[in-house]
Amino acid sequence: MSVLYPTLLLCAYGFFSNLRPLEPFLTPYLLGPDQNLTESQVVGEIFPVWTYSYLLLLFPTFLATDYLRYKPVLVLQATSLVVTYVLLLKARGVLAMQFLEFFFGLATASDVAYYSYIYSVVEAKHYQKVTSYCRSVTLLGSAAGSLTGQLLLSVGKLQLRHLLIVTLTSFAVAFVGPWFLPMPKRSLFFHKSPGTAEDIQHNSNFPESRVPLNQDVSESKAGSPPRAFTKVLHTLWDDFLQCYKCGPLLAWSLWWALATCGYFQVINYAQPLWESIRPSHEHDIYNGYVETLSTLLGALAALLVGYLPICWSLWGELSLCVLSFLMAACIFVMDTRNNIWLCYGFYILFRATYMLLITVATYQIAANLNMQRYALVFGVNTFMALLLQTLITVVVVDSAGLGLDIKTQFFIYGGFFVVISLVFLMAGLWTATRRRAEQEVLANMCTETDSPPVRDASGCR
Repeated sequence: MSVLYPTLLLCAYGFFSNLRPLEPFLTPYLLGPDQNLTESQVVGEIFPVWTYSYLLLLFPTFLATDYLRYKPVLVLQATSLVVTYVLLLKARGVLAMQFLEFFFGLATASDVAYYSYIYSVVEAKHYQKVTSYCRSVTLLGSAAGSLTGQLLLSVGKLQLRHLLIVTLTSFAVAFVGPWFLPMPKRSLFFHKSPGTAEDIQHNSNFPESRVPLNQDVSESKAGSPPRAFTKVLHTLWDDFLQCYKCGPLLAWSLWWALATCGYFQVINYAQPLWESIRPSHEHDIYNGYVETLSTLLGALAALLVGYLPICWSLWGELSLCVLSFLMAACIFVMDTRNNIWLCYGFYILFRATYMLLITVATYQIAANLNMQRYALVFGVNTFMALLLQTLITVVVVDSAGLGLDIKTQFFIYGGFFVVISLVFLMAGLWTATRRRAEQEVLANMCTETDSPPVRDASGCR
């Protein structure tokens, strides 16, 4: 029961907080009579605020999540979602929508609490199952929300404002959940229980760490809160340096940061692109079906990772090169072919490819980490993606920068993925050359001894 109750409650919260029928139609709503904003205002002045807010709030929210032991931040996230859609329903004008994007950035940054909470209230042997439950239910909620929105719009002939009310109702239901979650007694850094690191390392079903934990850090009970805070920051820095010394982890993290940056830009600005090709005030739109199908195929692609007969440690860089180039091709087709059906189809392929690769990257990074350091490395990777995304947004999207039109923006995003592909092409060729040289050295050594040296398959010494 101690495992079942928080897991069911967290899954219910994850489902209803991701059940958002209006989200696939957010741009048409902002451009329509309810808000009556222009495309340049939406793309150049409103949407960029989410990126800036997410970047600004990510690290403070990460620390607050651990210090407050997860539950208060989950309540904050639920509150932020409700405030976001109340503003969307009641407020008008660019400034109000910018405040809306700030609260949505706060809600997005608080996702770390959702994915970390469960580890603090269940035993390590249940981590794999509860993780799969929580991640699956959020995808299910997202797909169900998109499908519901499209059906209400196309079949029920409801207006976009009605989809907003349904979404707000879903958030109101989700808001209740976090209040009834049990308050954790421990957390990752500030409230560690004795033996936490050792218990997790030896009792979990995950691979043992190839990057050792900094064992000097644990007890936050000693000292005042300022001293404990300073100690945590010192620990994080030491572990950061230790983790990124591992070559394979660094390579997969680099792809994570670069590709996630491009992925966010594409999905954030896909609706304005679709609107430019097929205006919603003139034609029926099917954004909900597209988001539903892309979410479900993305989840299927993630599941297929476990069955692909690929040695990722050997062919990882070249696979990233080829599939990143495929993602670039999808963006170029979306941008250059003025056909909404091609745009929809290649958007689905783009998202499915990213979901497949990000799942592989997650596993490959986790294989070189102890579970105590997942949050650190994944948080750093996300922060770097957001930092790069912010730079692109400021220069390319924001009206204070170049303020380029949506077609030119997508051309740049396609070129960005071409650059990623070339980076990993060079990395793959360098890895292949290095491995061949090492094999030649090993072959020469084998002629002199019967016991050739053994190298860690992960590439980390």
